[in-house]
Amino acid sequence: MVRGLLASVMVGILCAVMGTYVVLRGMAFLGDAMAHAILPGVAIAYLLHGNLLIGAMIAAVIIALSIGFFSKGGTVKEDTAIGILFAAALSLGVALISSIQTYAVDLSHILFGNVLGVSVSDLWLTAGLGLVVLASVALFYKQFMVISFDPILAATLRLPAELLRNLMLVLLAMTVVVSLQTVGVGLAAAMLITPAATSYLLTRRLWPMMLVSATIGAVSSLVGLYLSYYLNIVSGSAIVLTATAIFLLVFLFRPKQGLLWKKR
Repeated sequence: MVRGLLASVMVGILCAVMGTYVVLRGMAFLGDAMAHAILPGVAIAYLLHGNLLIGAMIAAVIIALSIGFFSKGGTVKEDTAIGILFAAALSLGVALISSIQTYAVDLSHILFGNVLGVSVSDLWLTAGLGLVVLASVALFYKQFMVISFDPILAATLRLPAELLRNLMLVLLAMTVVVSLQTVGVGLAAAMLITPAATSYLLTRRLWPMMLVSATIGAVSSLVGLYLSYYLNIVSGSAIVLTATAIFLLVFLFRPKQGLLWKKR
């Protein structure tokens, strides 16, 4: 339970910070696609008796770089490239998993998460990858902000926009892989989007938005894990539902702009 609590809070913060870019750049579909596109890597790693997270990481990075390659220079729109690769990777993953007779038992934790099954090595891996992602966000904060809000300024400043975009995709892929143990493939996109969308309702500056989003992600993970324990439900679902409840409260009651506040 303690290891699960630490993993949940780390994943909640990490997903929330990266989720701010997902929300601001309108890439909600990318988060969902990336989460499901790692299935081939998981299945291949399982068939080869390797580490499932490493397989997921390799698949996620390949998909992220492939999206950047096909959409480079506007040859194919980014959402089109995402849709093509998402469908192909998901189909390949389902095909591989269906060849494993015991997949319903052995790989269920990848699909739905198993936070109470987090080992010490998983905890260190989560912390290590999380630090890499957060350090990269801090190091390239200004560059990411420019390419997200003003691509013309990025071109004027001669920033390597394509390289930075690919780096952001890789960081997003790493974030999705880190969240597998906690919420699973099916709910990874929710932890990327929901805390960041809630924060977007409360602030209009990027740095405060990241801080508020990270706080919401951590609180959702903490409360959701305790609820799953006492209600005897899946932890990943409880965490996401808690984040959704916070979003609804903010949407309805935020000062001056909330739906019920306006009606009052």
